[in-house]
Amino acid sequence: MAFPRPKKTLYSEDELYAYAIGALARRMRSVAELKRLLRARVDADTEYGQTLVELIIRRLKDNGYLNDSQYAASFSSFRRDNQKFGRRRVVTDLKARGVHGDVIDKAVDAAFEGVNEEKQAREYLRRKRLEKPKDQKQAARIFRQLARAGFGSKTIFAILKRWNVDDETLSALESESA
Repeated sequence: MAFPRPKKTLYSEDELYAYAIGALARRMRSVAELKRLLRARVDADTEYGQTLVELIIRRLKDNGYLNDSQYAASFSSFRRDNQKFGRRRVVTDLKARGVHGDVIDKAVDAAFEGVNEEKQAREYLRRKRLEKPKDQKQAARIFRQLARAGFGSKTIFAILKRWNVDDETLSALESESA
């Protein structure tokens, strides 16, 4: 049986800074994500803990280790190119990570500029190995999966129409999406 390590309750500024650098070395993080991590390491209820977290964040920003606009830009292009997600999914994911709305809009607009949404959706389907639906149930499954991936209903219906999905199924899906 493994015994949990006792949690250290008080960190000095240098120890907390080293922890933050290590967290950023493992993966990129937004300011809000890093603040959550740091608050768990200090007594965030006290003024000293809050000041220490803000001091570490300021120091990381000044040294160029923490930048939400760079984070949002690289996150958006990664999700677009590697995971083939649509614009809406990327926006939702960035909001969940605590990135500010204006930063999200700029980064996502730049990342998806000139991207054909239908082509992106087809690449997503290819990546997930989804083929032409044989019945209404499979068509609904593909519709929901594309919607979760962040594609608009207009794009989804265009793909389903090209696959010759019957009008009855399309109207049922349209009423479901409304």
